[in-house]
Amino acid sequence: MLDIDHGTYPFVTSSSCTSGGAATGTGVPPNAIQNVIGVTKAYCTRVGGGPFPSEVEGPIAEQLRARGNEYGAVTGRSRRCGWIDLPLLRYAQMINGVNWWVVTKMDVLDVLDEIPVCVGYKVKGKKYDSIPALATGFEQVEPIYEKMPGWKKSTESAANFDALPKKAQEYLRFIERESGAKIGMVSTGPDRDQTMLLPEFEAEILGPVEKLLRKRA
Repeated sequence: MLDIDHGTYPFVTSSSCTSGGAATGTGVPPNAIQNVIGVTKAYCTRVGGGPFPSEVEGPIAEQLRARGNEYGAVTGRSRRCGWIDLPLLRYAQMINGVNWWVVTKMDVLDVLDEIPVCVGYKVKGKKYDSIPALATGFEQVEPIYEKMPGWKKSTESAANFDALPKKAQEYLRFIERESGAKIGMVSTGPDRDQTMLLPEFEAEILGPVEKLLRKRA
């Protein structure tokens, strides 16, 4: 939502940060891009001003911020925190052509009894499952939440998807069904060994790369 053309103008950056921007920025032709991998946290954050329908404040926001270390790496500025927003995620998937999601910071949600998910918006009593066309439209938006049960267990030691708590798996599968792209990677902490690859993603994305490397060797 920070893209200069497709974001919540004027609360945007000065560049094209969609997948299409990779083609113009690097000189790689668009038809050479076969897969687009999108990265999303298991919750939502934003820096600075601008629309943020699923933002939360108070103790819950502080808890998310502290557990997720949501502070600017250079400035130390606090990030705004909220729940994952499916209309925004679907929009990002559509604009970027995302095939696969990498879902990060699952462990931040480990302590919650329940996890609200923004599944749509209400504007003047009418329900919508897509975002407003203009940034000003967000001023009238009321998020619609579906509350999912928390798993109340640590995910940090999970070596693969099946090792995650059942409710954590259900949370991820719900996001997958509603967002338009498949989940290929999940991270449950900052260390390299806390990032898991799902078998289908590994076969489709890494398989051809490994074959190419072996062929060149």
